[in-house]
Formats: sequence, C-alpha cells, structure tokens
Amino acid sequence: MTTGIANRAEINVTPLIDVLLVLLLIFMIIAPITSHGVEAQIPRPAAGSADASDARDIVVKIDEDRTVTINAEPVTWQDLSDRFQEIFARRAEKLLFVAAAPRVDFDDVARVIDTARGVGVERIALMPRAHAAGRR
Repeated sequence: MTTGIANRAEINVTPLIDVLLVLLLIFMIIAPITSHGVEAQIPRPAAGSADASDARDIVVKIDEDRTVTINAEPVTWQDLSDRFQEIFARRAEKLLFVAAAPRVDFDDVARVIDTARGVGVERIALMPRAHAAGRR
C-alpha cells in the first residue's frame, strides 16, 4: 500500500538566515568600536642629554687594506674599543653603521661588531655595498 511518493526531510533555512543577519548586524556595529591600531614605540630624547655630537651618524668603514676609519678619522684596531667608548659614552642613541669594502674578510666585520657590542652599542646596521664602496 505504498503510494510511490517517498517522504523527504528538508531543513528549514529561514531561522538560520535570521540568525546570520542578526550576527552580521552585531559585527557591523561592534567592528568600528574596537581598536585596530598597532602600538609603536617612539624614541624620545632625554632632556638635556642630547648634544651636537648626536646629530651625526657614526660610520665605521673597513677598507680592503684592513684600515679602519670612524667618520673618516683613521683608527687602529687596538684603539677601536677605546674610541667606541669615547663616542658612545655621551650619545643617547647607541646606533652604529658598518661599511666594508667588497673584498674585506667577514672576520674583520665581525670583529668590529663584537667590539661595538662589547662597549654597549645597542643597534648595528650594515651598509649596502654601494655606500661601502664609495658609490663607484
């Protein structure tokens, strides 16, 4: 006595759409209220501690003949640590740029970096070859 028509079970999607629209409205209202910023640390110079020596960047250049200069002032390898201490003792920002000629051994560059770290330099930046080679 079957009629040949099978019972079909269908899901009523109307309540699901209602819930979806309510959630969409809630998120549209809440999204502009929440903060999406990125916290940044802005350096502030200490009052009275910045002098004219802070205006220039400190650049250590290593030439192919292993001579070392700090801002075009020749320095021996033995005096490098003492010279770093003199320079960075009165600077608020402990930043050093290292420029090496293209054929300089990495050991010499590492020695400058280790010496700078040893006297308390916080940030060391390696300059690209165009700057290190004198823009040939």
